Amino acid sequence: MTHVDIRRQLRALWSEYSAPEREEIFEGLPAEDAGELLLDLATNDQIELLSPMDPGQRAAWLRVLPPDELADLLQEVDDPSGWLEGLSESARREVEALLAYREDHAGGLMSPRFARVRPDLTAEQALAYLRGQAGDKSETIYTLYVLDSDQKLLGVLSLRDLIAQPLQTRISDIMTTDLVTAPSDLDQEHLSRLFVQNRLMAIPVVDADGRMQGVVTVDDIVDVVQEEATEDIQKMGGQEALDMPYLRTGFAEMTRKRAGWLTALFLGEMLTATAMGYFEEEIARAVVLALFVPLIISSGGNSGSQATTLVIRAMALGELRLADWWRVARRELITGVCLGLILGVVGTLRISLWQHLFGTYGTEAVRIGLTVACSLVGVVTFGTLAGSMLPFLLRRIGVDPASASAPFVATLVDVSGLVIYFSVARVILGI
Repeated sequence: MTHVDIRRQLRALWSEYSAPEREEIFEGLPAEDAGELLLDLATNDQIELLSPMDPGQRAAWLRVLPPDELADLLQEVDDPSGWLEGLSESARREVEALLAYREDHAGGLMSPRFARVRPDLTAEQALAYLRGQAGDKSETIYTLYVLDSDQKLLGVLSLRDLIAQPLQTRISDIMTTDLVTAPSDLDQEHLSRLFVQNRLMAIPVVDADGRMQGVVTVDDIVDVVQEEATEDIQKMGGQEALDMPYLRTGFAEMTRKRAGWLTALFLGEMLTATAMGYFEEEIARAVVLALFVPLIISSGGNSGSQATTLVIRAMALGELRLADWWRVARRELITGVCLGLILGVVGTLRISLWQHLFGTYGTEAVRIGLTVACSLVGVVTFGTLAGSMLPFLLRRIGVDPASASAPFVATLVDVSGLVIYFSVARVILGI
């Protein structure tokens, strides 16, 4: 088994080891393998592993981490200043500069180490210069950034294009000036869209004056996409997003994260009982109506959950903006009516079949079928509209649209569904 296979196996089983076992395994590895394993670990695992070490030993391992990963780690510890002791002055300055940015902005994700060349160099001089930079642990050596004396970004050049040019060709003659850049305060979600839209492996980060601050690579964005998707999925499940992996989240924290939303949903569902009480007389006159309550409200909740999931995902991918709300409303209105009609036909057929086989609904079978069909059209249409519009409303007031969770939409539609159902029954059945 190769060293790479061993590290991969350790990484896969890391969560199953106890803290003492992890320390023993890490200390037993050769220095190079231990450093590679440290780079592979999640930030929380790195902190847990390095915390018990004395400052000198810890600093030696911190030097293994690239500046951007080290900054991410320090943002999670209680006393970052204590962890910076033992680092070189240049490394400390790099990390402290990154710590000035928010961790979910481009500045917090970037690495200050990148391959840079001057525009007046020849291809031969640039290649010689890059040999020195390659040993300086640049984040990426495959893309070269052309900077002037004020560190302003003038252009970019791939290493492949540089190698293919005659040795005396000037960098300024072969660089690309059609640049895709990101401001340091760009949100990580919008930054990930830049990568997807332009199919880039790295994006330079610049300040307001065009001076290059660092570079964000696609491997950083992979982590961001996973983090954003995890957070959205957890929120859509009707809870707060977890700050730690599932198995490492404490019982009290797990309960707190889930109890708030669950309580809010429970209070919302209590309105369902209130609505049932309001229509108590109608139910007493036609008890058969109660049989279809779960069918009606679940159909509305399901259609609302479908709509909100589609809209939230489209927003996350940048396919929908706030200005698109009216287009979505028209589209979902038509879709809701069609879906309601389909379910209405299925519900009517079911009632007709049971009436034919068992005579379940007596002389009111036709009107009961019509009541269920009309109610399904109304409830499903309302659920689809509510589910699609709620994410727009939340984004408009500055709340994460993922908070429009499927359970939240279902609870909202449950109450309205009962009102629609019994109102239709009152008109058609005359109760």
